[in-house]
Amino acid sequence: MKDLSNKKILFIICGGISAYKSLEVLRLFKKNNAEIKTILTKNAKEFITPLSVVSLSQGKVYDDLFDLENETEMDHISLSRWADVIIVAPATANTINKLSQGSSEDLASTVILASNKQIFLAPAMNVRMWEHKSTIHNINILKKYGYKLIGPTIGDMACGEYGEGKMAEPDYIYEKIFKFLININKNSGIKALVTAGPTNEYIDPVRFITNKSSGKQGYELAKSLSKRGFETTLISGPTRLDINYEKDNLNLIKVETAQEMFEATQKSLPVDIAIFSAAVGDFKIEKESLIKIKKKDKITLNLEKNIDILNFISNHNSMRPKLVIGFAAETNDLDENALFKLKSKNCDWIIANDVSKEDKGFNSENNEVFIHYKNSKYEKEKLSLKKKSEIAEEIVDRIVTQIS
Repeated sequence: MKDLSNKKILFIICGGISAYKSLEVLRLFKKNNAEIKTILTKNAKEFITPLSVVSLSQGKVYDDLFDLENETEMDHISLSRWADVIIVAPATANTINKLSQGSSEDLASTVILASNKQIFLAPAMNVRMWEHKSTIHNINILKKYGYKLIGPTIGDMACGEYGEGKMAEPDYIYEKIFKFLININKNSGIKALVTAGPTNEYIDPVRFITNKSSGKQGYELAKSLSKRGFETTLISGPTRLDINYEKDNLNLIKVETAQEMFEATQKSLPVDIAIFSAAVGDFKIEKESLIKIKKKDKITLNLEKNIDILNFISNHNSMRPKLVIGFAAETNDLDENALFKLKSKNCDWIIANDVSKEDKGFNSENNEVFIHYKNSKYEKEKLSLKKKSEIAEEIVDRIVTQIS
């Protein structure tokens, strides 16, 4: 039996003919002892009744943002925090559009906007609606935000047409959510550390040496790890990225220099997994000026090597994490440089990317990476060009598999 005792599921049912399938999904979750609360949108009640939902889920049904009785029991913020996972099935074209725009006009959209949990969408709509450019655009936005899709599938539709847009079958939806919830349970208590962003190495009080790293890939990795149940610490250099560390359930530590990042990393040990995606400055000024250096025709700056954080942690005898992952941002000889770094730094993985291209890497929403493994039983893998949030999900998928 696939027992889901102590697992909390918030199920959101939208208005579409596929709503009847959601009742079977609810039955499967309840059969396996999950605790369920359900939100019915106004249009969903045109297809199924609250009574049928209560009968199958044996849990509370919510349908009105301004229901005073429900608000005294559990407000929309608490409801969004209560769940281990949120499922929207069916996810109609209208709902997908609202979510992509950040709408919060009803209880369902308000709860989702306030949530810090993984959200799964099971789309269901006519094939032409699914293929429409606006739907594709909205789906891409939601993927970027970290939403996961289950389906849709291809087949005959209630409208008489055939194509992609059918809601996935209840058994398939159940299996996907079950695997996610079990992984959360496995990962609970496993500590992960991620470094992200550039560092600033000061010349004088107003000038510094830095690089073009945005920190985006590291931030997405940290968010993905947290959503999978890992106890995650993000050590961030100076970036322009916004992150709600409470909503994303992260321990966020902000630093500026390589030395500060090194010290914060040491203080965060021990951890089970360490991902060093930060573009740490290789050099610092030998002697920083305490006052602003005045303009001259020529100036000589003496540089010295910074502490190599990845190398130090990867070779630390007593505090070395079980899995150490480094990044190699290169402009040439990608494989050669990555393999050298893998061996010389003694890390378990090196994730290499070419930052010489404008469509990927630094200051881009997209990335394309190659994963090199120290363990010879794993072959080099290419994660093709896609959103950094999607790259992060694929990397974390592999982390979960390897530590299982």
